[in-house]
Amino acid sequence: MNPILGVLYHWLGGLASGSFYVPFRGVKRWSWETSWLVAGVFSWLVAPWFFAMLNTKDVIATLSETPKDVWGYTYLFGALWGLGGLTFGLTMRYLGMSLGMAVALGYCTVFGTLIPPLF
Repeated sequence: MNPILGVLYHWLGGLASGSFYVPFRGVKRWSWETSWLVAGVFSWLVAPWFFAMLNTKDVIATLSETPKDVWGYTYLFGALWGLGGLTFGLTMRYLGMSLGMAVALGYCTVFGTLIPPLF
């Protein structure tokens, strides 16, 4: 592997992680529903189909061969992910970026540490 490429990927990941909520100041003037509608159209409709078509030869055939229990687990974990994204967005809105990140990541750390041993 190329160490320079690894450092570049880490730098890019840090940049993305540190700046992904910067446009939030401009979006703050939008109504809550408008910002979720715009984000939802791209994240729920456009991006999944785009990347699925980019990475598989026949998306429809692949999806039709998927077992039903996998569909159920996918739906369940997707709903939980959506609930987490919703609460994270509200945390950023009402607490601000600094305190909101600290609170949200603190909860993620606590629950991520305590829940896996229990289940």
